[in-house]
Amino acid sequence: MQKLDDIDPVEWQARCELAALYRLVAHFRMTDLIDTHITLRIPGPEHHFLINRYGVIFEHMKASDLVRIDQHGTVINADPSISRVNAAGFVIHSAIHMARPDLNCVIHTHTAAGMAVAAQEHGLLPISQHALRYYGNLAYHTYEGIALSLTERERLVADLGPHKAMILRNHGLLAAGISVGHAFQEIHFLERACQAQIQALSGNSKLVYPSEEVCRLTAAQFARDEADEITHLGWLAALTLIEDQREVYCS
Repeated sequence: MQKLDDIDPVEWQARCELAALYRLVAHFRMTDLIDTHITLRIPGPEHHFLINRYGVIFEHMKASDLVRIDQHGTVINADPSISRVNAAGFVIHSAIHMARPDLNCVIHTHTAAGMAVAAQEHGLLPISQHALRYYGNLAYHTYEGIALSLTERERLVADLGPHKAMILRNHGLLAAGISVGHAFQEIHFLERACQAQIQALSGNSKLVYPSEEVCRLTAAQFARDEADEITHLGWLAALTLIEDQREVYCS
């Protein structure tokens, strides 16, 4: 782990926000033991970002547990022998951070509902208001095995295109945003949409689909002018769920 005295205030703030996000992802049961990962770009010209130290469970994540790495996966200002990172996490996240400067925070999950929808040929169905948030705004990436090859980065970026959310076929979900709050809202809505879809399909009844016009309207409504304000309010509200842990996670 990096010595706390070596970390400047801007990076430390980023670390606290990311540690909080890890704990909130755990709070909403979107974890997979020590696997999956969340990254956050550190402000500055170096193009460095923070990722979890491999082996720390999300519920216990602290700012000092996060590892600073560059776009090549090299650990910065810490002992690599005690700062191991998930290799697949580096491949997936570095691809997006390198290609999309507008996406500072990237979340990848392996939830039961997310993996189930990722295995369905039709993908995410427009059958709930949550799902309609992604109508015309959701990407798909074909499974290529565990993401250990750097050559997959180009295909990941090409498949993501201009979107902020993607279903990784036979794998899980990915969502990103300009901030931790934006990324959290993207993964929250996508996860809930997947949960609703799996439960709806389990009823074995004919599904009701909104019209094309309504689908497009709803997607546009989610992007209305006050969307950023709502996202910020949602993030602040979520933080109150772990308010009693702040002293611990910001250490």
